[in-house]
Amino acid sequence: MANGVTGLRGSLQRLLLLLLSGALCLTRCWTPLQPVVPCQAPQQWEGRTVLYDHNTGRNTRAVVSYDGPSQRIRVLEERKGLIPCKKFFEYIYLYKDAVLFQIEQVTKLCSKTVLSEPWDPYDIPDNSTYEDQYYIGGPGDQIMVQEWSDRKSARKLENWVGVYTVKDCYPVQETYTKNYSVTTSTRFFDLKLGISDPSVFTPPSTCQTAQPRKMRDEC
Repeated sequence: MANGVTGLRGSLQRLLLLLLSGALCLTRCWTPLQPVVPCQAPQQWEGRTVLYDHNTGRNTRAVVSYDGPSQRIRVLEERKGLIPCKKFFEYIYLYKDAVLFQIEQVTKLCSKTVLSEPWDPYDIPDNSTYEDQYYIGGPGDQIMVQEWSDRKSARKLENWVGVYTVKDCYPVQETYTKNYSVTTSTRFFDLKLGISDPSVFTPPSTCQTAQPRKMRDEC
């Protein structure tokens, strides 16, 4: 009987030691989840975009060269079929010089206007709000992305929502809103790192006699 009591006491002591060690590990071994921070988007890339204007219902497809360090963007509108009385342009945005060049693709007529909008890079600002993380696609063909916005706790709505890949931080889509309505959505695809031809940011010679007003895209 004494042996049984002794054995029971030993088992209880061992159990107590296990519980104490487990509680100690909970206080020392547990670390809180790390906060999600924005990834660093590529500084230079080439690719294609589709800009959808929610006010006009128009999609504009373009080839884009993006140079973040020099704050310049070149947009070459793509021709997708014959559109009667539609002009296609090349745009060169030089934010450091606050200048926008617009070149008509056929005639090479050029306009030079003041670029009043501030530089807004394709990236996730450090003060952005993390919204969600999810997969685009389906089983066997998926890409994980994160969704960020400029929403703050004191404001329910957001003016910007950006979706970027978790791997390599490529832009997937950016949406801007103004006055509580969506204004534009841009989708990005076929992106490649680097600038293969830096001369695309140099305006053609016709811009030496550029007109001081923006050209219309219709006849």
